[in-house]
Amino acid sequence: MQNKSIFSITLVALFSALVFIGTTLKIPLPTGAFVHLGNAMFLLAVLLLDYTKGALAGSIGFALFDLLNGYATEAPYFVLECFIVAAFSYGAIRLFKEKPLKLPQLIFVGVVTGLAKLLMTQLKNFVFLLISGADVSQAWLAASIKLPATLINVVTTILIVSILYFPIKQILDKQNFVTFSHK
Repeated sequence: MQNKSIFSITLVALFSALVFIGTTLKIPLPTGAFVHLGNAMFLLAVLLLDYTKGALAGSIGFALFDLLNGYATEAPYFVLECFIVAAFSYGAIRLFKEKPLKLPQLIFVGVVTGLAKLLMTQLKNFVFLLISGADVSQAWLAASIKLPATLINVVTTILIVSILYFPIKQILDKQNFVTFSHK
């Protein structure tokens, strides 16, 4: 039992590091946003570990990235966002009564997660712009300008997760590592 706890903690730490590294490997866009692989690592954490551990891994990885790369003021928001987006992911997973067993199920979870991420990004940027003094219509439009980067991240996330999820799940299954079940 203790070995399973240590393995579980190790996986949270591993996925935190993967989220951090995936976010560090970025392609900047003219809007100030950037495309990165952190979201894919985050979704893999939620799928393979569970809601709480996956959200925690994402929160730690994204917060560390923000703190070390000049985005410290946004770190608390991304902790909150991880738990909200993970809740959407977990809700989509629960529709299948177990972890996705087929590619279309996995893509569905990715799409639900992506829609949650798009919504959270739009709301965050909108609120930040309102706080900085923009009027409502200007804030909404300016926030929308950053959505293409998020959309690229969503598509990239779905592709990467579709490729990596089943092989990683198979390795964890061989280790008899099951963190949650919907049965």
